[in-house]
Amino acid sequence: MTHFVKKITGAAMLVLGTLAVAACGAEEYAVEREGLEITTSFSVLNNIIEEVIGDRGSVEYIVPIGEEPHEYEPVPSDFRKVSDSDVFYVNGLGLEGWLGRIVSNVSDTEMVELADGVDIINLNNSEEEDPHAWLSPKNGIIYVENLVEDLIERDPEGEDIYRENAESYIQELEDLDAWIQEEVEELPEDKRVIVVSENAFKYFGEDYGFETVGIWEMNSHEEGTTSQINRVIDLVQDREIPSVFVESTVDQRYMETVSNNADVPIAGEVFTDALGQEGSGAETYIDMLRHNAKTFVEGLKE
Repeated sequence: MTHFVKKITGAAMLVLGTLAVAACGAEEYAVEREGLEITTSFSVLNNIIEEVIGDRGSVEYIVPIGEEPHEYEPVPSDFRKVSDSDVFYVNGLGLEGWLGRIVSNVSDTEMVELADGVDIINLNNSEEEDPHAWLSPKNGIIYVENLVEDLIERDPEGEDIYRENAESYIQELEDLDAWIQEEVEELPEDKRVIVVSENAFKYFGEDYGFETVGIWEMNSHEEGTTSQINRVIDLVQDREIPSVFVESTVDQRYMETVSNNADVPIAGEVFTDALGQEGSGAETYIDMLRHNAKTFVEGLKE
């Protein structure tokens, strides 16, 4: 196993109210350890990285399961994790932009965006990029390809391991993609409409022929106004959409209002910004994507 030496500058501190960040403990020291030490932003990326890196390093994530990464407020230990790491992998596309700007002030750890190279979809009526590319396995393959090339640059001796793990994982994602295509064929085209609180499934919809509708576009834009909710209620009724869905990291009361007023059921819970807790059936990235696709197809059948 390759030995890595990382210079660490000290813990960063988050100043309440102003989000000002200061570095403490200026004295530098060196720590020798085995394998790459990796930090990533949220649980979905953590699982992807674990599948590729295997036993040749360690990885931990910042945003806890059950919380969403759009507006997560970091704590001082988060900055220390990043400063102590060889690399900080993030999604990019603006998902962790605020966190990245803060971290860049306190650490020389390189930040690498794994969504680089995906065909970007913008938010509705906006030039802002939709960051939820990972919700389609086709893009997940791009994430893995970006990851393995970066890992090899940092640890050339591990190339064979990384490539073997990545090849196996990509095959799983390709198999999942084919399975989703088959499942979606069971749905009439006019029923392929996904209604959720946050309109996060655009990339999934683009790849599998779904129209996607949200009360709001991004959780960081969350409003849930009466006019937004009424717009979705009218659409569900006018299009005779058989069901709607709730997300694991979003307050379900908004969609419950839509369900009650449109007189359609909530067909199930889907996962967007985090993996599921143990027992959810969505504990891994692949399980999460499979669960989502199955929930959509079963919920939209008449």
